[in-house]
Amino acid sequence: MAFGLGRLRWTPDAFWAASPREIIAAIEAHRPAEAGEPPSRLTLDALMRAHPDPVSRNDEWKGCADG
Repeated sequence: MAFGLGRLRWTPDAFWAASPREIIAAIEAHRPAEAGEPPSRLTLDALMRAHPDPVSRNDEWKGCADG
């Protein structure tokens, strides 16, 4: 009840009208996400090949003597 009224700032009417599933969903939405394993180097390389960064105008100036 303290979570619903305090953290979620529900009114007492909203809290008492909520179903147990709604209350559980609200509580779970406020839990920090569990971190998974980072992608392997091979997976990251494959993603970078599949989705390369677009070339920006700044990249054109990197080879210039003035830039």
